[in-house]
Amino acid sequence: MTVRTGDELPPLRIPITRTLIVAGALASRDYQDVHHDHEAAKEKGSPDIFMNILTTNGLVGRYITDHFGPRAQLRRVAIRLGAPNYPGDEMVLTGEITSVVDGMAEVAVTGRNGIGHHVTGKVTVRLPDDVPRAPRADDPTTTADAPTPTPDASR
Repeated sequence: MTVRTGDELPPLRIPITRTLIVAGALASRDYQDVHHDHEAAKEKGSPDIFMNILTTNGLVGRYITDHFGPRAQLRRVAIRLGAPNYPGDEMVLTGEITSVVDGMAEVAVTGRNGIGHHVTGKVTVRLPDDVPRAPRADDPTTTADAPTPTPDASR
């Protein structure tokens, strides 16, 4: 896989279940009742329980590392929530690589559900050493036709 600016990541479809919402809230120690108690969520004006930001953040991280591999390192995750993720819906994560510089890729990520954009943001990821990168156009030591170097197996 060669990583280039403009490349799109394949979509990831995530069913939004009650179990996912509650388990994510518990795992992140977010005990707010709107993430596990249907009646409390309704009393506070929500039609149902909804996913917390920490679960969303984890799913965005999973999306990136699923694509780039387990040795990819998340360096920065900056997300903003929009439409809530309610049980019974599906979130579809999509991404586009917006830059690749010095072994780091920046990916614009969007997660859509049935009512709109649940999450938007940017993720910066350090690529594993064996992931080929397209040559930089502004680097005078490379040309667009230059072969991508292979990793040194002695490392």
